[in-house]
Amino acid sequence: MRKLYVIGVIMICCLMVKNAYPQVKLAQTGFQFLSVGADARACGMGEAFTTVEGQASALFYNPAGMARLGSSIDMATNYTKWIADITHYSLSCAFKPKAGRYGVFGISVLFVDYGEIQGTMVWPNPEGYIETEVFRPAAYAIGIGYARALTDKFVVGGQIKHTAQSLGKSVIPDEGVKKNIASTFAYDFGTIYRTGFKSLSFGMCIRNFSPEVKFEEEGFQLPLTFKIGISMDLLDIFMGDHKGHSLLVAIDAAHPRAYREYINLGMEYEFMNMLALRVGYVTSQDEYGLTAGFGVHQFGISFDYAYTPFGVFGNVHRFTLHILR
Repeated sequence: MRKLYVIGVIMICCLMVKNAYPQVKLAQTGFQFLSVGADARACGMGEAFTTVEGQASALFYNPAGMARLGSSIDMATNYTKWIADITHYSLSCAFKPKAGRYGVFGISVLFVDYGEIQGTMVWPNPEGYIETEVFRPAAYAIGIGYARALTDKFVVGGQIKHTAQSLGKSVIPDEGVKKNIASTFAYDFGTIYRTGFKSLSFGMCIRNFSPEVKFEEEGFQLPLTFKIGISMDLLDIFMGDHKGHSLLVAIDAAHPRAYREYINLGMEYEFMNMLALRVGYVTSQDEYGLTAGFGVHQFGISFDYAYTPFGVFGNVHRFTLHILR
């Protein structure tokens, strides 16, 4: 029966990928805030996070990663100082009732603050416009996820999320006030397979699968992305007993709807389960590539930081507070 589950999941994945990518629409997707990395640990590793398991932040990358939660409750709050004075706030929480007998349930929340923008309106004066109210564009995504281990090697997970974006009001002569709000439901789905050879794992995920969205007349798609990944603790090969130490190496291959394919490369060295040092690289990006970060863990609480040089846009800083209970 479990083999039938695995075969069924693989077939569903193949059908979804086939239907999701009939053609590539470069630079024609909206809600791009859904593509911005949330978790500092993941971003310090170049977002090579498809096969990393055991924490609630997997909801932002591959929901199957929640299936082997390391504690009864796992919660993380994230803060990202993004480019152009845009700020991202996010929260993820996962819990496994009855020691995981019924799987793992999760909640994710993402909010984006674009800052203040001075509104204007066409007007028959020398300047051609007048100033109207100051407005604050914003966006959010709220999701509910579930993950479960089907066997000791194979796990699956999914998430449904409601996402919306408000671009503020606009006043159009003879048409009145437009609120410029769009929303839709989106779906994430993923799997992870432990090969049985040391800590070698494979995984895949599909994120932001949704119907077309419209603000007025022109429709657009969400930033649908398909990823496959592989990861392994290299110390399993080079050291027989490395208790308290790990050297995780992860590689993801990404196929986004609105951009050319790229590779995520990440490495994390953990010392005595207390200090983690991370480095990553993302290929085929115009303004950034290298990422770095660190994490400090103690008494069920961890603090993570990630740094990304972003070319002409300056530096991006991410902070995560992670709590285990």
